[in-house]
Order: sequence, then C-alpha cells, then structure tokens
Amino acid sequence: MNGNEGEEEEQPGFEIGLVVRNRILKQEDDNVDCIEVLLKELTHVGFTVVKVRGFTDGFIKLSATLERLGQAAADLQLRKPTYIGIDLPFQWEDVNAFVRQPDGKLFSWCERFRCYQHMLYGIRNRRQSDIILKLDGRELVWKIQEPLLKTLEFEGMVKHVFPLHDEVKRKKLLRSWVLNKRNFTNQDIDDMYSYFGLKIAIYFAFLRMYARWTVFPALLAVTVQLVNFGSMQFLVLPVFFTSTTLWAVLFFQFWKRKNYSLISRWQINCSVTAGQGYKFLGMECTSIKTRLELLKAMGDRNREKAVYQRYEWFGHLVRFRNNALIILGIVCLQLPFELAYAHLYEVLKSDITKFALTACYIILIQYFTKLGARVSVRLIKYENNENSQFQADSLVYKVFGLYFMQSYIGVFYHALLHRNFTTLRQLLIQRLIIFQVLENVLEHSLPYIKYSIKKYRDVRNKKHRRSGSGNKKVHFHSKVEKEYLKPSYNASIGDELEDGLFDDYLQLALQFGMIMMFACAFPLAFVFAAVNSFTEVRTDALKLLTMFRRPVPRAAATIGAWINIYQFLIVMSICTNSVLLVCMYDQERKWQIEPGLAGILIMEHVLLLIKFGFSQFVPEEPAWVRARRVWNAEQVQDACAKQLLKSFPSREKNSEEKKLE
Repeated sequence: MNGNEGEEEEQPGFEIGLVVRNRILKQEDDNVDCIEVLLKELTHVGFTVVKVRGFTDGFIKLSATLERLGQAAADLQLRKPTYIGIDLPFQWEDVNAFVRQPDGKLFSWCERFRCYQHMLYGIRNRRQSDIILKLDGRELVWKIQEPLLKTLEFEGMVKHVFPLHDEVKRKKLLRSWVLNKRNFTNQDIDDMYSYFGLKIAIYFAFLRMYARWTVFPALLAVTVQLVNFGSMQFLVLPVFFTSTTLWAVLFFQFWKRKNYSLISRWQINCSVTAGQGYKFLGMECTSIKTRLELLKAMGDRNREKAVYQRYEWFGHLVRFRNNALIILGIVCLQLPFELAYAHLYEVLKSDITKFALTACYIILIQYFTKLGARVSVRLIKYENNENSQFQADSLVYKVFGLYFMQSYIGVFYHALLHRNFTTLRQLLIQRLIIFQVLENVLEHSLPYIKYSIKKYRDVRNKKHRRSGSGNKKVHFHSKVEKEYLKPSYNASIGDELEDGLFDDYLQLALQFGMIMMFACAFPLAFVFAAVNSFTEVRTDALKLLTMFRRPVPRAAATIGAWINIYQFLIVMSICTNSVLLVCMYDQERKWQIEPGLAGILIMEHVLLLIKFGFSQFVPEEPAWVRARRVWNAEQVQDACAKQLLKSFPSREKNSEEKKLE
C-alpha cells in the first residue's frame, strides 16, 4: 500500500506553539544565531513554521503534514489497531491497514502530540563537530548528538512549548457543547475525544451520565419533601435511603459498562501493563518475547524470583510507610483542628462571630491542605510506581484523605455526637450551596483575572518602551500571544502528576459524599446536585475552550482512583445513614434494640451485601466488548503461533542434516 488514502486526509492546522525571547538578530563572524538555527532545523525535519512577534516574546507556530506525522509514529513504534484485529507498530507504507478514529482521522490528538514531541526533541547535532551558536553576545556550544530544544530551554531562549487551539474546531465545540440550548447532556462525546484527548473525554462522559442519573433521586427527594404519606410517614426516610443507595450502586456498575464501551469504540488498548519488575529490569511491556529471551535477560530462575520479590515487597513497604505518615498527620494535626472548629461553631451564639470563625477556618484549612499535598507529592516520588498514572492515583488517595477530613468531620460531629439536626441541615446547605457556588465562581473567574493581569502588564511595559511616541493605544495583534497569556489547566495542588481534572473530580466527589452520607437528614440536597451537574457540563466545557490554554493530552482510559473513592463513599453512606436513622427514631437516647432499630441494622447489612454482590448481577464489561476482545486475542495468538512455527527448523531439513552426517 502506498498510503495515498492517508494523504487525502485534511491536513492539521497549527497545533504546537513555541515561546522564544524577542531579540534583534545580528550576524557576527562565523557564529550562527541560535533562533535561526532552530528555524532551519524545524523546517528540515518537516514542520511548517510561522514566526509571530509579540509584545515581550516571540512565537513560533508549528504544523506537520500527515505523512511526516506518520513517519514520526513509525519511528516511535506507535502501536495502533488494524482491521484484522491486531495492534501492530505503525508503518506508513501500510497506512490503509490501520483503523481510523471516530472523526475519520488517522491519529488521535494524543498520538499526534506524541509525534510532535518526538520531532521537536529529536532535533540533534548529527554533524561530526560541535556547532557554535550566538546567544546574547556570548557563544553557546551545541555538542554532537545533543538535543537542540533542550539546550535552548536550559539557556532560557525557548521559554515554553504548548498546544495551540484550533479556532475552527474550538468554535464548533462552543456551539455544540456550550451554546446548544436544545440538548442539555446529549452532546457528541467524540468531538471532545478528538479535540482534547482521552482523559478529558472520559471525564465529560462520566459527568454527562452522572447528570442524567441524578434526575431520579432529585425527583424522589422532592416527592419525599412535599407529599404527606400519613401513617406510613415513618417509612419514608428508610425507603428513600434504600432507593438512593441502590441508585448509586447501579450508576457505577453501568458507568463501568459505559467506560468499556467508550474505550472499545475509540480503539484504546486496555491490556494489562507489565508489572514493576518489567519496568525495573528495562523490559518493554508491549514487546512479545519468548521464555528463552526472558531467561537470557534475567539470568537463572532463582535470581529472577529474588529480584522480583525484593522489588515487590520493597515497593509495598514504601507505600505503607507513606500512607501511615499521611494518616498520622491527619489524625494528629488536622483532626484536632477540625474538631475544635466544630465545637466552637456549636458553642458560639452570635452569627457574626460564627461568620468570622468560618472565614478564619477557610483560610487556615487551605494552608493545611496545600501543605499536606506538597508532602504527599514528595512522598510518592520515592514509591516504586509503575507509571505516572499509578503515581497520580497514589496522590489522589492521599490528598482526598485530607479533603475528606476537612469536608465531613464537622458534619459528623453535629450529626452523631450532638444529634443537632437543625445545625446539621444548616451546615449541609452552607457546604452544598454557599461553598460550592463560591468555588464555581472562583474556578471560572480566577483564570480570566490572571489573564487580564498578564495582559495589563504586557501592555504597560509596551507603553513604557514607546514613551516617546505619545499616548498611542497598544493592541494585541496575535492570537497565539493571547492564548499564551491564558493560564495552564493545572491542578491546585501542583502540576507534577495531575492536571486540572483533579479539582473537577474532587469537587464532584465531595458533593457526592455530602448528598449520599447525609441523605436522610437533607433529601433536597439531591436537587442541588442535579442542577449543579447539568450546569457543570456546560461551564467546564466553556472553561476549557475559552479560559485556559489547550491542555496537554493525557492517556487515561478510566477515571482512575476516583472510582474506588466513590465506592468508599457509598459504603460510608450506608453506615452514616443507618446511624442517622437510629438517632432520629431513638429520641430518648435509650439505645435499646427495639423492632424499629433492629430493622435498621438489618437493612444496613442487607445494603452492604447488595453493594458488594451487585457486580455479579450487572457485569462490568458488555458482552459485545468481551466478544471483540476475545476475538482480537485469538487473532494475536494465531499470529504469534505462526511466527513461532516459522522459527523452528522443519523436519525434512533435520533429516537431510542427519543423512549428511
């Protein structure tokens, strides 16, 4: 195949931007200016280059043809699914054999970004001698086989490399996701996948499904609140609690099925990656090696077993130590602080004093949370995690422990110790409505404020440089510069392991825990959750499309550690709501096991049994996805078997060799 069909695909626009320092280029002697060398090398490797001069910095916009991206994918040995059901390393000569994306393109945004990175950082000095570059009046040596871009980044000549928004696709997404008045949650998720990549598309698919499913408990909560059931009123809250628990269990089981369907539809390979031992010994998890090759790389079997066991148990001990340190810090530092705030809030009578106490609490708790997040980031760097996704999951577990204590300990204090349900409902309204509304306002206003401040500073600096030219108004003429001034889509705890989705998932998880764990105390919280989730679908899309730079794509086929956190919150909700029902029905605080209380305890155990046994009733993987996966595995097995059979000498050849002997 000659790849003519692949060449007919629409060529991508400018998708990568480089930020360089603005300088007056002058040639002196035999020295070569570093930016001119960078432009020549970028053109030489196949980029389409456009220079843009900004206020304080210069910009280089880059794009590449489909054929050049295909060559980079072949150099990377990028594995892609084929029409015969086998994932094979990409070859441009066989381009027609590889499966296209849902939008008709050959490469996804994640794959294109990897190819761009390979082309950018693959520019090396392949000459026989060093090259002298000119940099701010001094000489810079570009050594043999040294990457040019990393050298210029280290010297500060190249400040940043970031993805660029495609204006045509961005406006299309604004119309279909944000400004679409007819479809609240029926937007095409393939558009998000092709533009933002896998991880963000999975988040929006989860958010859309969550918004749709919250309609049922919201309607049920309104019914419970407005309808008087007469003599059966005492059964309303237990039935509501049981219904919401079954709803949550069903939702996450069906979400797992939805997740499997999406990754199968997008042709994502979700095979189990190699263990830590493979990474430790430098082996490729995607390569197919025979047992003989593994033994040659490992040595004898006894040494292989010892290396694996040592590395495995050392990793478990390090993770156990780090988790123990985080839990100890929460118990010894944050727990007394949270209990002191809850006790003072209960004792104080003046509303003004309570407001001042809450303001001081919010400021201090932010400091504690950031401190705990920094400690968690440092600790997981010493863990033997297999990849960045495992590190991100480890960080999520540790930081969520801090937020869990911060968000719920005061509510537990009022609900279980004082049994003050009036204060409990006030706290729930405060946390759900006031705090979350304020967080949403800050979440969407801070990026614009940061952008405006950066823009104002650049304009002011430009006016100072043009002080002799009068009061002529300064305008931005470059879209790439405006995009560069926008903040990056990073997590509030830092961008070491997680992007901005950490905050979005965290906000959704804290809201889910609040409405589930205290469902019996405040059923109308589900109404707020439904309204908020429908709003989040549009506001999050608006935030990504207009307020931030285009995020760097990340390959995460699931929501990661958050699914386990949601499962933990469901179990906690069964326990807390059972205790709340006991407190409501035991007004005299006798704690006698009467028929009503015994029924609540039995209901708790039944719900826990349903929670852990429901996976057998609703399988996580749909039948059609499992059938396709089995078929693909059989194709791979047949191909490997044929390859192994060809490697063995034939029987006829062995008999001829014996005759010759």
